[in-house]
Amino acid sequence: MSFISRGFKGRRRAGPPGRLPPGQYDVGEGFPVLSAGPTPHTPLGEWDFSVRGEVDHLRRWTWDEFRRLPRAAPTVDIHCVTSWSKFDTRWEGVSVDTLLEGVDTPAEFAVAFCDGGYTTNLPLADLRGGRAWVVDTFDGAPLDPQHGGPARLLVPHLYFWKSAKWVRGLTLTLRDEPGFWETFGYHNRGDPWREQRYAGD
Repeated sequence: MSFISRGFKGRRRAGPPGRLPPGQYDVGEGFPVLSAGPTPHTPLGEWDFSVRGEVDHLRRWTWDEFRRLPRAAPTVDIHCVTSWSKFDTRWEGVSVDTLLEGVDTPAEFAVAFCDGGYTTNLPLADLRGGRAWVVDTFDGAPLDPQHGGPARLLVPHLYFWKSAKWVRGLTLTLRDEPGFWETFGYHNRGDPWREQRYAGD
């Protein structure tokens, strides 16, 4: 992952009152694209999602099995660490609560891993309680690869780099293990309302 691709569209707007975190602007109808490396294109027949690590046994779903899981349709605001926000985004996918249902684990953390080698770390508390999903649909259409399709993690209460594109699973861990951007100085958690952009914020 040697480069960052950027695709900014839209113009800066103030955003709805009370919904724009400090230091952010409303990107409006745009949806910027930022990626660490080239866009993977995984055939659906080769795609799977797994929960592994500190678990009683490995969980794994093929694409067809994943699509048959109970579905959710969150509408959420998203906030990128590069200062743009997008409001009322509409997604469909599977709640992380569903994926972790029945998992026996002493873990308190997770590392999301992805096609292309990207990783990001999160406390399990940020993934449970109806706060996170693995989504495969955006605005009523299959998720475009440039936005993380066929599936991405969606953790809207944290900066958007935590919503890992091209996600393939979660490794549950006993200790917090920094992911890709975290090892390069990004904040370990990334709360946009506290402007946790970089280590030390």
